[in-house]
Amino acid sequence: MKSPEKIRRDAFFRRITAQFPADGQISSLIITHLLPERPAFLHAMARTTTVAAVLPKPRSISQRTLTEVHREYAVHPLSRGLFTDPTSALEYLEVTAPGRDVVLLDIGGYFAPTLGTLVEKFSGRIVGVVEDTENGHQRYASLGQLPCPVFSVARSPLKDCEDHLVGRSIVFSTESLVRTRGDILVSRGACVIGFGKVGRAIAQTLRANDVRVTVYDRDPVKRVQAHSQGFCTATSRTEALRDADLVLCATGNLALRQGHFEALRNGAYVASVTSSEDELELDSLDGHYRRTPAGEHLMRYDVTGHHFFVLADGGAVNFVHGASVGTYIHLVQAEILAATAALSRGDCEPGLREMPSSARQTIAKVWLDHFAK
Repeated sequence: MKSPEKIRRDAFFRRITAQFPADGQISSLIITHLLPERPAFLHAMARTTTVAAVLPKPRSISQRTLTEVHREYAVHPLSRGLFTDPTSALEYLEVTAPGRDVVLLDIGGYFAPTLGTLVEKFSGRIVGVVEDTENGHQRYASLGQLPCPVFSVARSPLKDCEDHLVGRSIVFSTESLVRTRGDILVSRGACVIGFGKVGRAIAQTLRANDVRVTVYDRDPVKRVQAHSQGFCTATSRTEALRDADLVLCATGNLALRQGHFEALRNGAYVASVTSSEDELELDSLDGHYRRTPAGEHLMRYDVTGHHFFVLADGGAVNFVHGASVGTYIHLVQAEILAATAALSRGDCEPGLREMPSSARQTIAKVWLDHFAK
């Protein structure tokens, strides 16, 4: 029997798919965090498309949810390597959805490296891509001339609510893990690398928790914004790291490379808001630093005279505690469904695109009527 919460989520998504119906038969490959609320979104996607496969992000899988999803959909393992090599990417698509019209749902730009090959050589048709994250948005933007339409919801105003709450959940999980070693963050120095929407929320939450915050972003405009909000700013990554007891990385674009780890303060804690492969170059430390477990979800890296701690193996630290942002997550998921429906009509020109304001207003009205009463 479904819980009242599940019934309510399903009802919301039925309203969304009714507002944004798909046109024609399309299939989907869905890269996703497989968290407890996700089945309702997948059920909605199954009403909009034929779900050819679900590819869970490896560090954000609820085993109970995985078991549930396995019963209804094909679930395949995900790695960056799967879609980095054109031959393996094309072979995967031909085995999974041969000859079909396919929309690719992405979180982090996984399909970006081989998108051109897939569009050109796939026996079916790549209808388009829907990307969820800023990291992925940047990966697709860097391709220049895109071979198909790519809808990005990363910079949607509907995502602002989620990003703000993600920032809070990052700080909650970070402090929870630090406390397992008997440490607290109050009055400590923290460095936030990246002052996008999530980085800004992290910095604001840390300051509200009586932590001294320094911000570094390679974009000088972002540093000016941080300065205008009362944060100390650094002119280089190394300067930002020097006095930080806690380093929170929110760039999605390798915030810390090998040389930066050497600049960390002795005993510093390092946490990330996204996958370690996107944020921390930890593999470069193999053979230089010893790795020793220092508690659950804590790893100590040390070499003679220097040590630091990495939280959650460098992955998104808030996933340790479920990364819940409540029903606000459904705003973004609804926009993904709307973008998928738009792609199904087949009249979108290639390029990086956003959903129109009118679609976002419709989603917001449905959400308010459904969840805010």
